Amino acid sequence: MKADVLIAEIGSTTTVLTALTGINGKNPRIQAQGEHYTTVSEGDVTIGIQGAVKDLEKKINEKVDWEILLASSSAAGGLKMTVHGLVYDMTVRAAKEAALGAGAVLKFATAGMMRHSQVNEIYKINPKVMLLAGGVDYGEESTIIHNAEIIANMNMNCPVIYAGNCVLRDEAAQIFEQKGKELIITENVYPQVDHLNVEPARKCIQEVFSKHIIHAPGMEKIYSIVNGQVLTTPGAVMITTELLSEVFGDVLTVDIGGATTDVDSVTDGDPQIQRILVSPEPRSKRSVEGDLGLYVNAHNVIELITPDKLRIEFSDFDELFAQISPYPKTLRQEEFAASLAKYCFKTAIRRHAGKKGFLFGPTGRIETAQGKDLTAVKHIFGTGGMLSRSRYRKEVMKSIFESPNKDELLPIENKTSLYYDKDYIFAPIGILSTIDRQSAIELLKKDIAKIE
Repeated sequence: MKADVLIAEIGSTTTVLTALTGINGKNPRIQAQGEHYTTVSEGDVTIGIQGAVKDLEKKINEKVDWEILLASSSAAGGLKMTVHGLVYDMTVRAAKEAALGAGAVLKFATAGMMRHSQVNEIYKINPKVMLLAGGVDYGEESTIIHNAEIIANMNMNCPVIYAGNCVLRDEAAQIFEQKGKELIITENVYPQVDHLNVEPARKCIQEVFSKHIIHAPGMEKIYSIVNGQVLTTPGAVMITTELLSEVFGDVLTVDIGGATTDVDSVTDGDPQIQRILVSPEPRSKRSVEGDLGLYVNAHNVIELITPDKLRIEFSDFDELFAQISPYPKTLRQEEFAASLAKYCFKTAIRRHAGKKGFLFGPTGRIETAQGKDLTAVKHIFGTGGMLSRSRYRKEVMKSIFESPNKDELLPIENKTSLYYDKDYIFAPIGILSTIDRQSAIELLKKDIAKIE
């Protein structure tokens, strides 16, 4: 078989390989998929990719050749980042939005002038990228210069991205140059009060990840077999969500995994809500709930639900708890996993969404809104093993409409349609779009299935 493109999604435990034909306007479609365990622990992730190729060949009973091999990765601990800004609710939050949108795993954030205790925390984290922000353009200067000096003097070699006050770019770059280090410059994430500008920083983070991933353990040989940039897998799913927005308008994607539940939204919200927002929100927003997962964090989800509540629904709770696996083997195990998935799904969306509230001023009580407005979302998409493959996906996804709180800015039930990623290829579609956007959109239209 001759494939136009092979796309490897290198996960923490499994590497999935998707073979595509018919790209470049020739009826793109999935030809076959193969899997192999990820081989970061063996010191060479390409072993896992080659193993997935062999699995694919076994399934189709013939050799496979390809023109292009692309990849995304969440292996080797993902893209660990720290961000450092001026005011937490302004530049720090903007920097966090850029980091999460790029698919980063945000480990630490500081506001104001960095202290030695915070430096020690950064050493413990050992981030792969640091983002330095602070101050609107032509605004406050001392904090970001102080932080630039602190970071430049640290005994670390990870890339540092500058996304702060435009006036200080050259001065900050000189500080790093004097220490023999490079400072990567991009646009300010918060150039004016109440104005977010996260997209340039997001793209810069993705480029830095792609360039420096070869320094991650087990990833050194990745570019010996891959063509093009290696993206973060969560970043690729965000790209796919933006493609969905081009087709459907205001959209939301939920990815329930073994360790986290990720939510990506692309919407400006309702114009009436926008008028009462107390702080700006990006059109494209990603949140990562690190305590909500169906395998690594299943025990945490059970504690959040409470074992007593689950025992009411599952008389065999203790047995099911002991049998938790990424791949449920019985209908009962799958039903139990779906119960946990319901909690992950609705909790992650509720944490992602904003709320209405009130402030009291000289004219009396004023209605306000804070956070991401999802009321204009008309299409919700599910991906991940549970939502792509389980017979319980409908029950899981409909759970978001249970017991609504009138103050929560959530999608509205009778105005929202539900879909799922039936071929489990949202990440490969995002990767494909980097070389052929139109084929990616066409493949996406074939992949999604509506839940009736």
